[in-house]
Amino acid sequence: MIKIQGLTKVFQAEDVQTMALNQVDFEVGEGEFVAIMGPSGCGKSTLLNIIGMLDEPTSGHYEFLGHNIFTLPEKERTAIRKKNIGFVFQNFNLIDELNIFENVELPLLYLGVPAPERKVKVIEVLEQLEMAHRKKYFPMQLSGGQQQRIAVARALVVNPALLLADEPTGNLDSLHGDEVMNLCIKLNDAGTTIVMVTHSARDAEYSTRIVNLFDGKIVSERY
Repeated sequence: MIKIQGLTKVFQAEDVQTMALNQVDFEVGEGEFVAIMGPSGCGKSTLLNIIGMLDEPTSGHYEFLGHNIFTLPEKERTAIRKKNIGFVFQNFNLIDELNIFENVELPLLYLGVPAPERKVKVIEVLEQLEMAHRKKYFPMQLSGGQQQRIAVARALVVNPALLLADEPTGNLDSLHGDEVMNLCIKLNDAGTTIVMVTHSARDAEYSTRIVNLFDGKIVSERY
């Protein structure tokens, strides 16, 4: 699914250059659950953002589902991302003014899915995550674990081939964190490919492969 070769990312700020990624080679097969670990500033989130097409590398090759991503026009790249990739963030990124149904519905609105089909898809994914009974609630009426469950529902409603999770339990206590990680296992068992960035060795153990980054380089991998 993912094939990365010689990926380098350099950030330029006035006279200072920072190398976030340094000649990274990285592959993910369909159905894998990969955890990326490493200290702050090692390039974890930068790598995830490039995989998710939210950022571009300085140099290197990135192939996703057979597409050479950074040779494509922006419009085509965006279409591939919206159709195939779901994102889950540490801070949930739910919209407080929208209820749960409306938050989960948003990606389908962006894709131009007709209203009757949107309703069916949203209810299906909320039922899958056992949150359909909360569809008229607002984010602030839910616990942190429930909010992250809704964030996962929003990512899954487009039936993505790939789920990218950036510190998905970072703002949760251990009980709600375990709830989110067990949900990830269920999704992975059902066929969703997951790439997760985490500081937590405990969370990483839920994955099927752990990749360690240090100073922008992959220094170890284990299954």
